[in-house]
Amino acid sequence: MLKGILDSYPYPIVFVDNEYIIRFMNKNAQEHHKKKGRDLMGKSIFDCHNEKSIEKIKKYYEQIKYNGKEIFVFVNSKNQRVYMQGVRNNQGKWIGFIERFELNLQI
Repeated sequence: MLKGILDSYPYPIVFVDNEYIIRFMNKNAQEHHKKKGRDLMGKSIFDCHNEKSIEKIKKYYEQIKYNGKEIFVFVNSKNQRVYMQGVRNNQGKWIGFIERFELNLQI
């Protein structure tokens, strides 16, 4: 059921564990990366980012781990906002983060 819910979200969602390994991609994230010829499941999130982005990811990861708040990362070429949000399991243990996209609507 949870996979169905996440797959129905109209933008990419990627879950990354504490070792920076991609453990889940919703349907839209898979399609987004497939168009670019990338199969990222089980690989490092750093495989699809440049050095500058890698440093930002590490910095934001520490920030969300410390304060638990979602962080706005940037607006991509498709006019989508990208956010990072920390994830904890049922016992409250830190298990990684999600990277999620949403349409950047201008009002």
